[in-house]
Amino acid sequence: MVPLSFQGMHRLEEDEMKKLVEQRKREKLEEKLARQRVREQIEQDKIARRAKFGSTAPTNGTQQQPVTEPAVQQHAPPASQPAKDYVQTRLQIRLTNGQALTQTFGSKEQLSAVRLYVEMNRTDGSGPFSLMTNFPKKVFSDDDYEKPLDLLGM
Repeated sequence: MVPLSFQGMHRLEEDEMKKLVEQRKREKLEEKLARQRVREQIEQDKIARRAKFGSTAPTNGTQQQPVTEPAVQQHAPPASQPAKDYVQTRLQIRLTNGQALTQTFGSKEQLSAVRLYVEMNRTDGSGPFSLMTNFPKKVFSDDDYEKPLDLLGM
């Protein structure tokens, strides 16, 4: 093996540094191209959405003119639409052992009918239980058992 002089070692270090700089430049260029491809894909997706939903918004990246009317007035729901009156309620009841019971009840039935159904069909033992909703969390009391399901939000 031939010993390297100080100048030879210095030249190797310089060559190594140049390689690192070139590699970093290539990485930066690749990142820049990748970001550009992502921007182009986003723009193409915007154009496709506008075409699908019939919007006439500008596609060249310019801003839309501000709307002077409040958005609430533009998007007001029609007043003639009546509220939906559901006849049935489908409930999924989670037992204390993690098993689920799913049953359809009339929306005018009382909560006591659900309690009776659970008592007759449960597989987690015969211990006490409470009926409750997940979100917003509400534990039903004895007074609630006489109320119909639609008034309880079910």
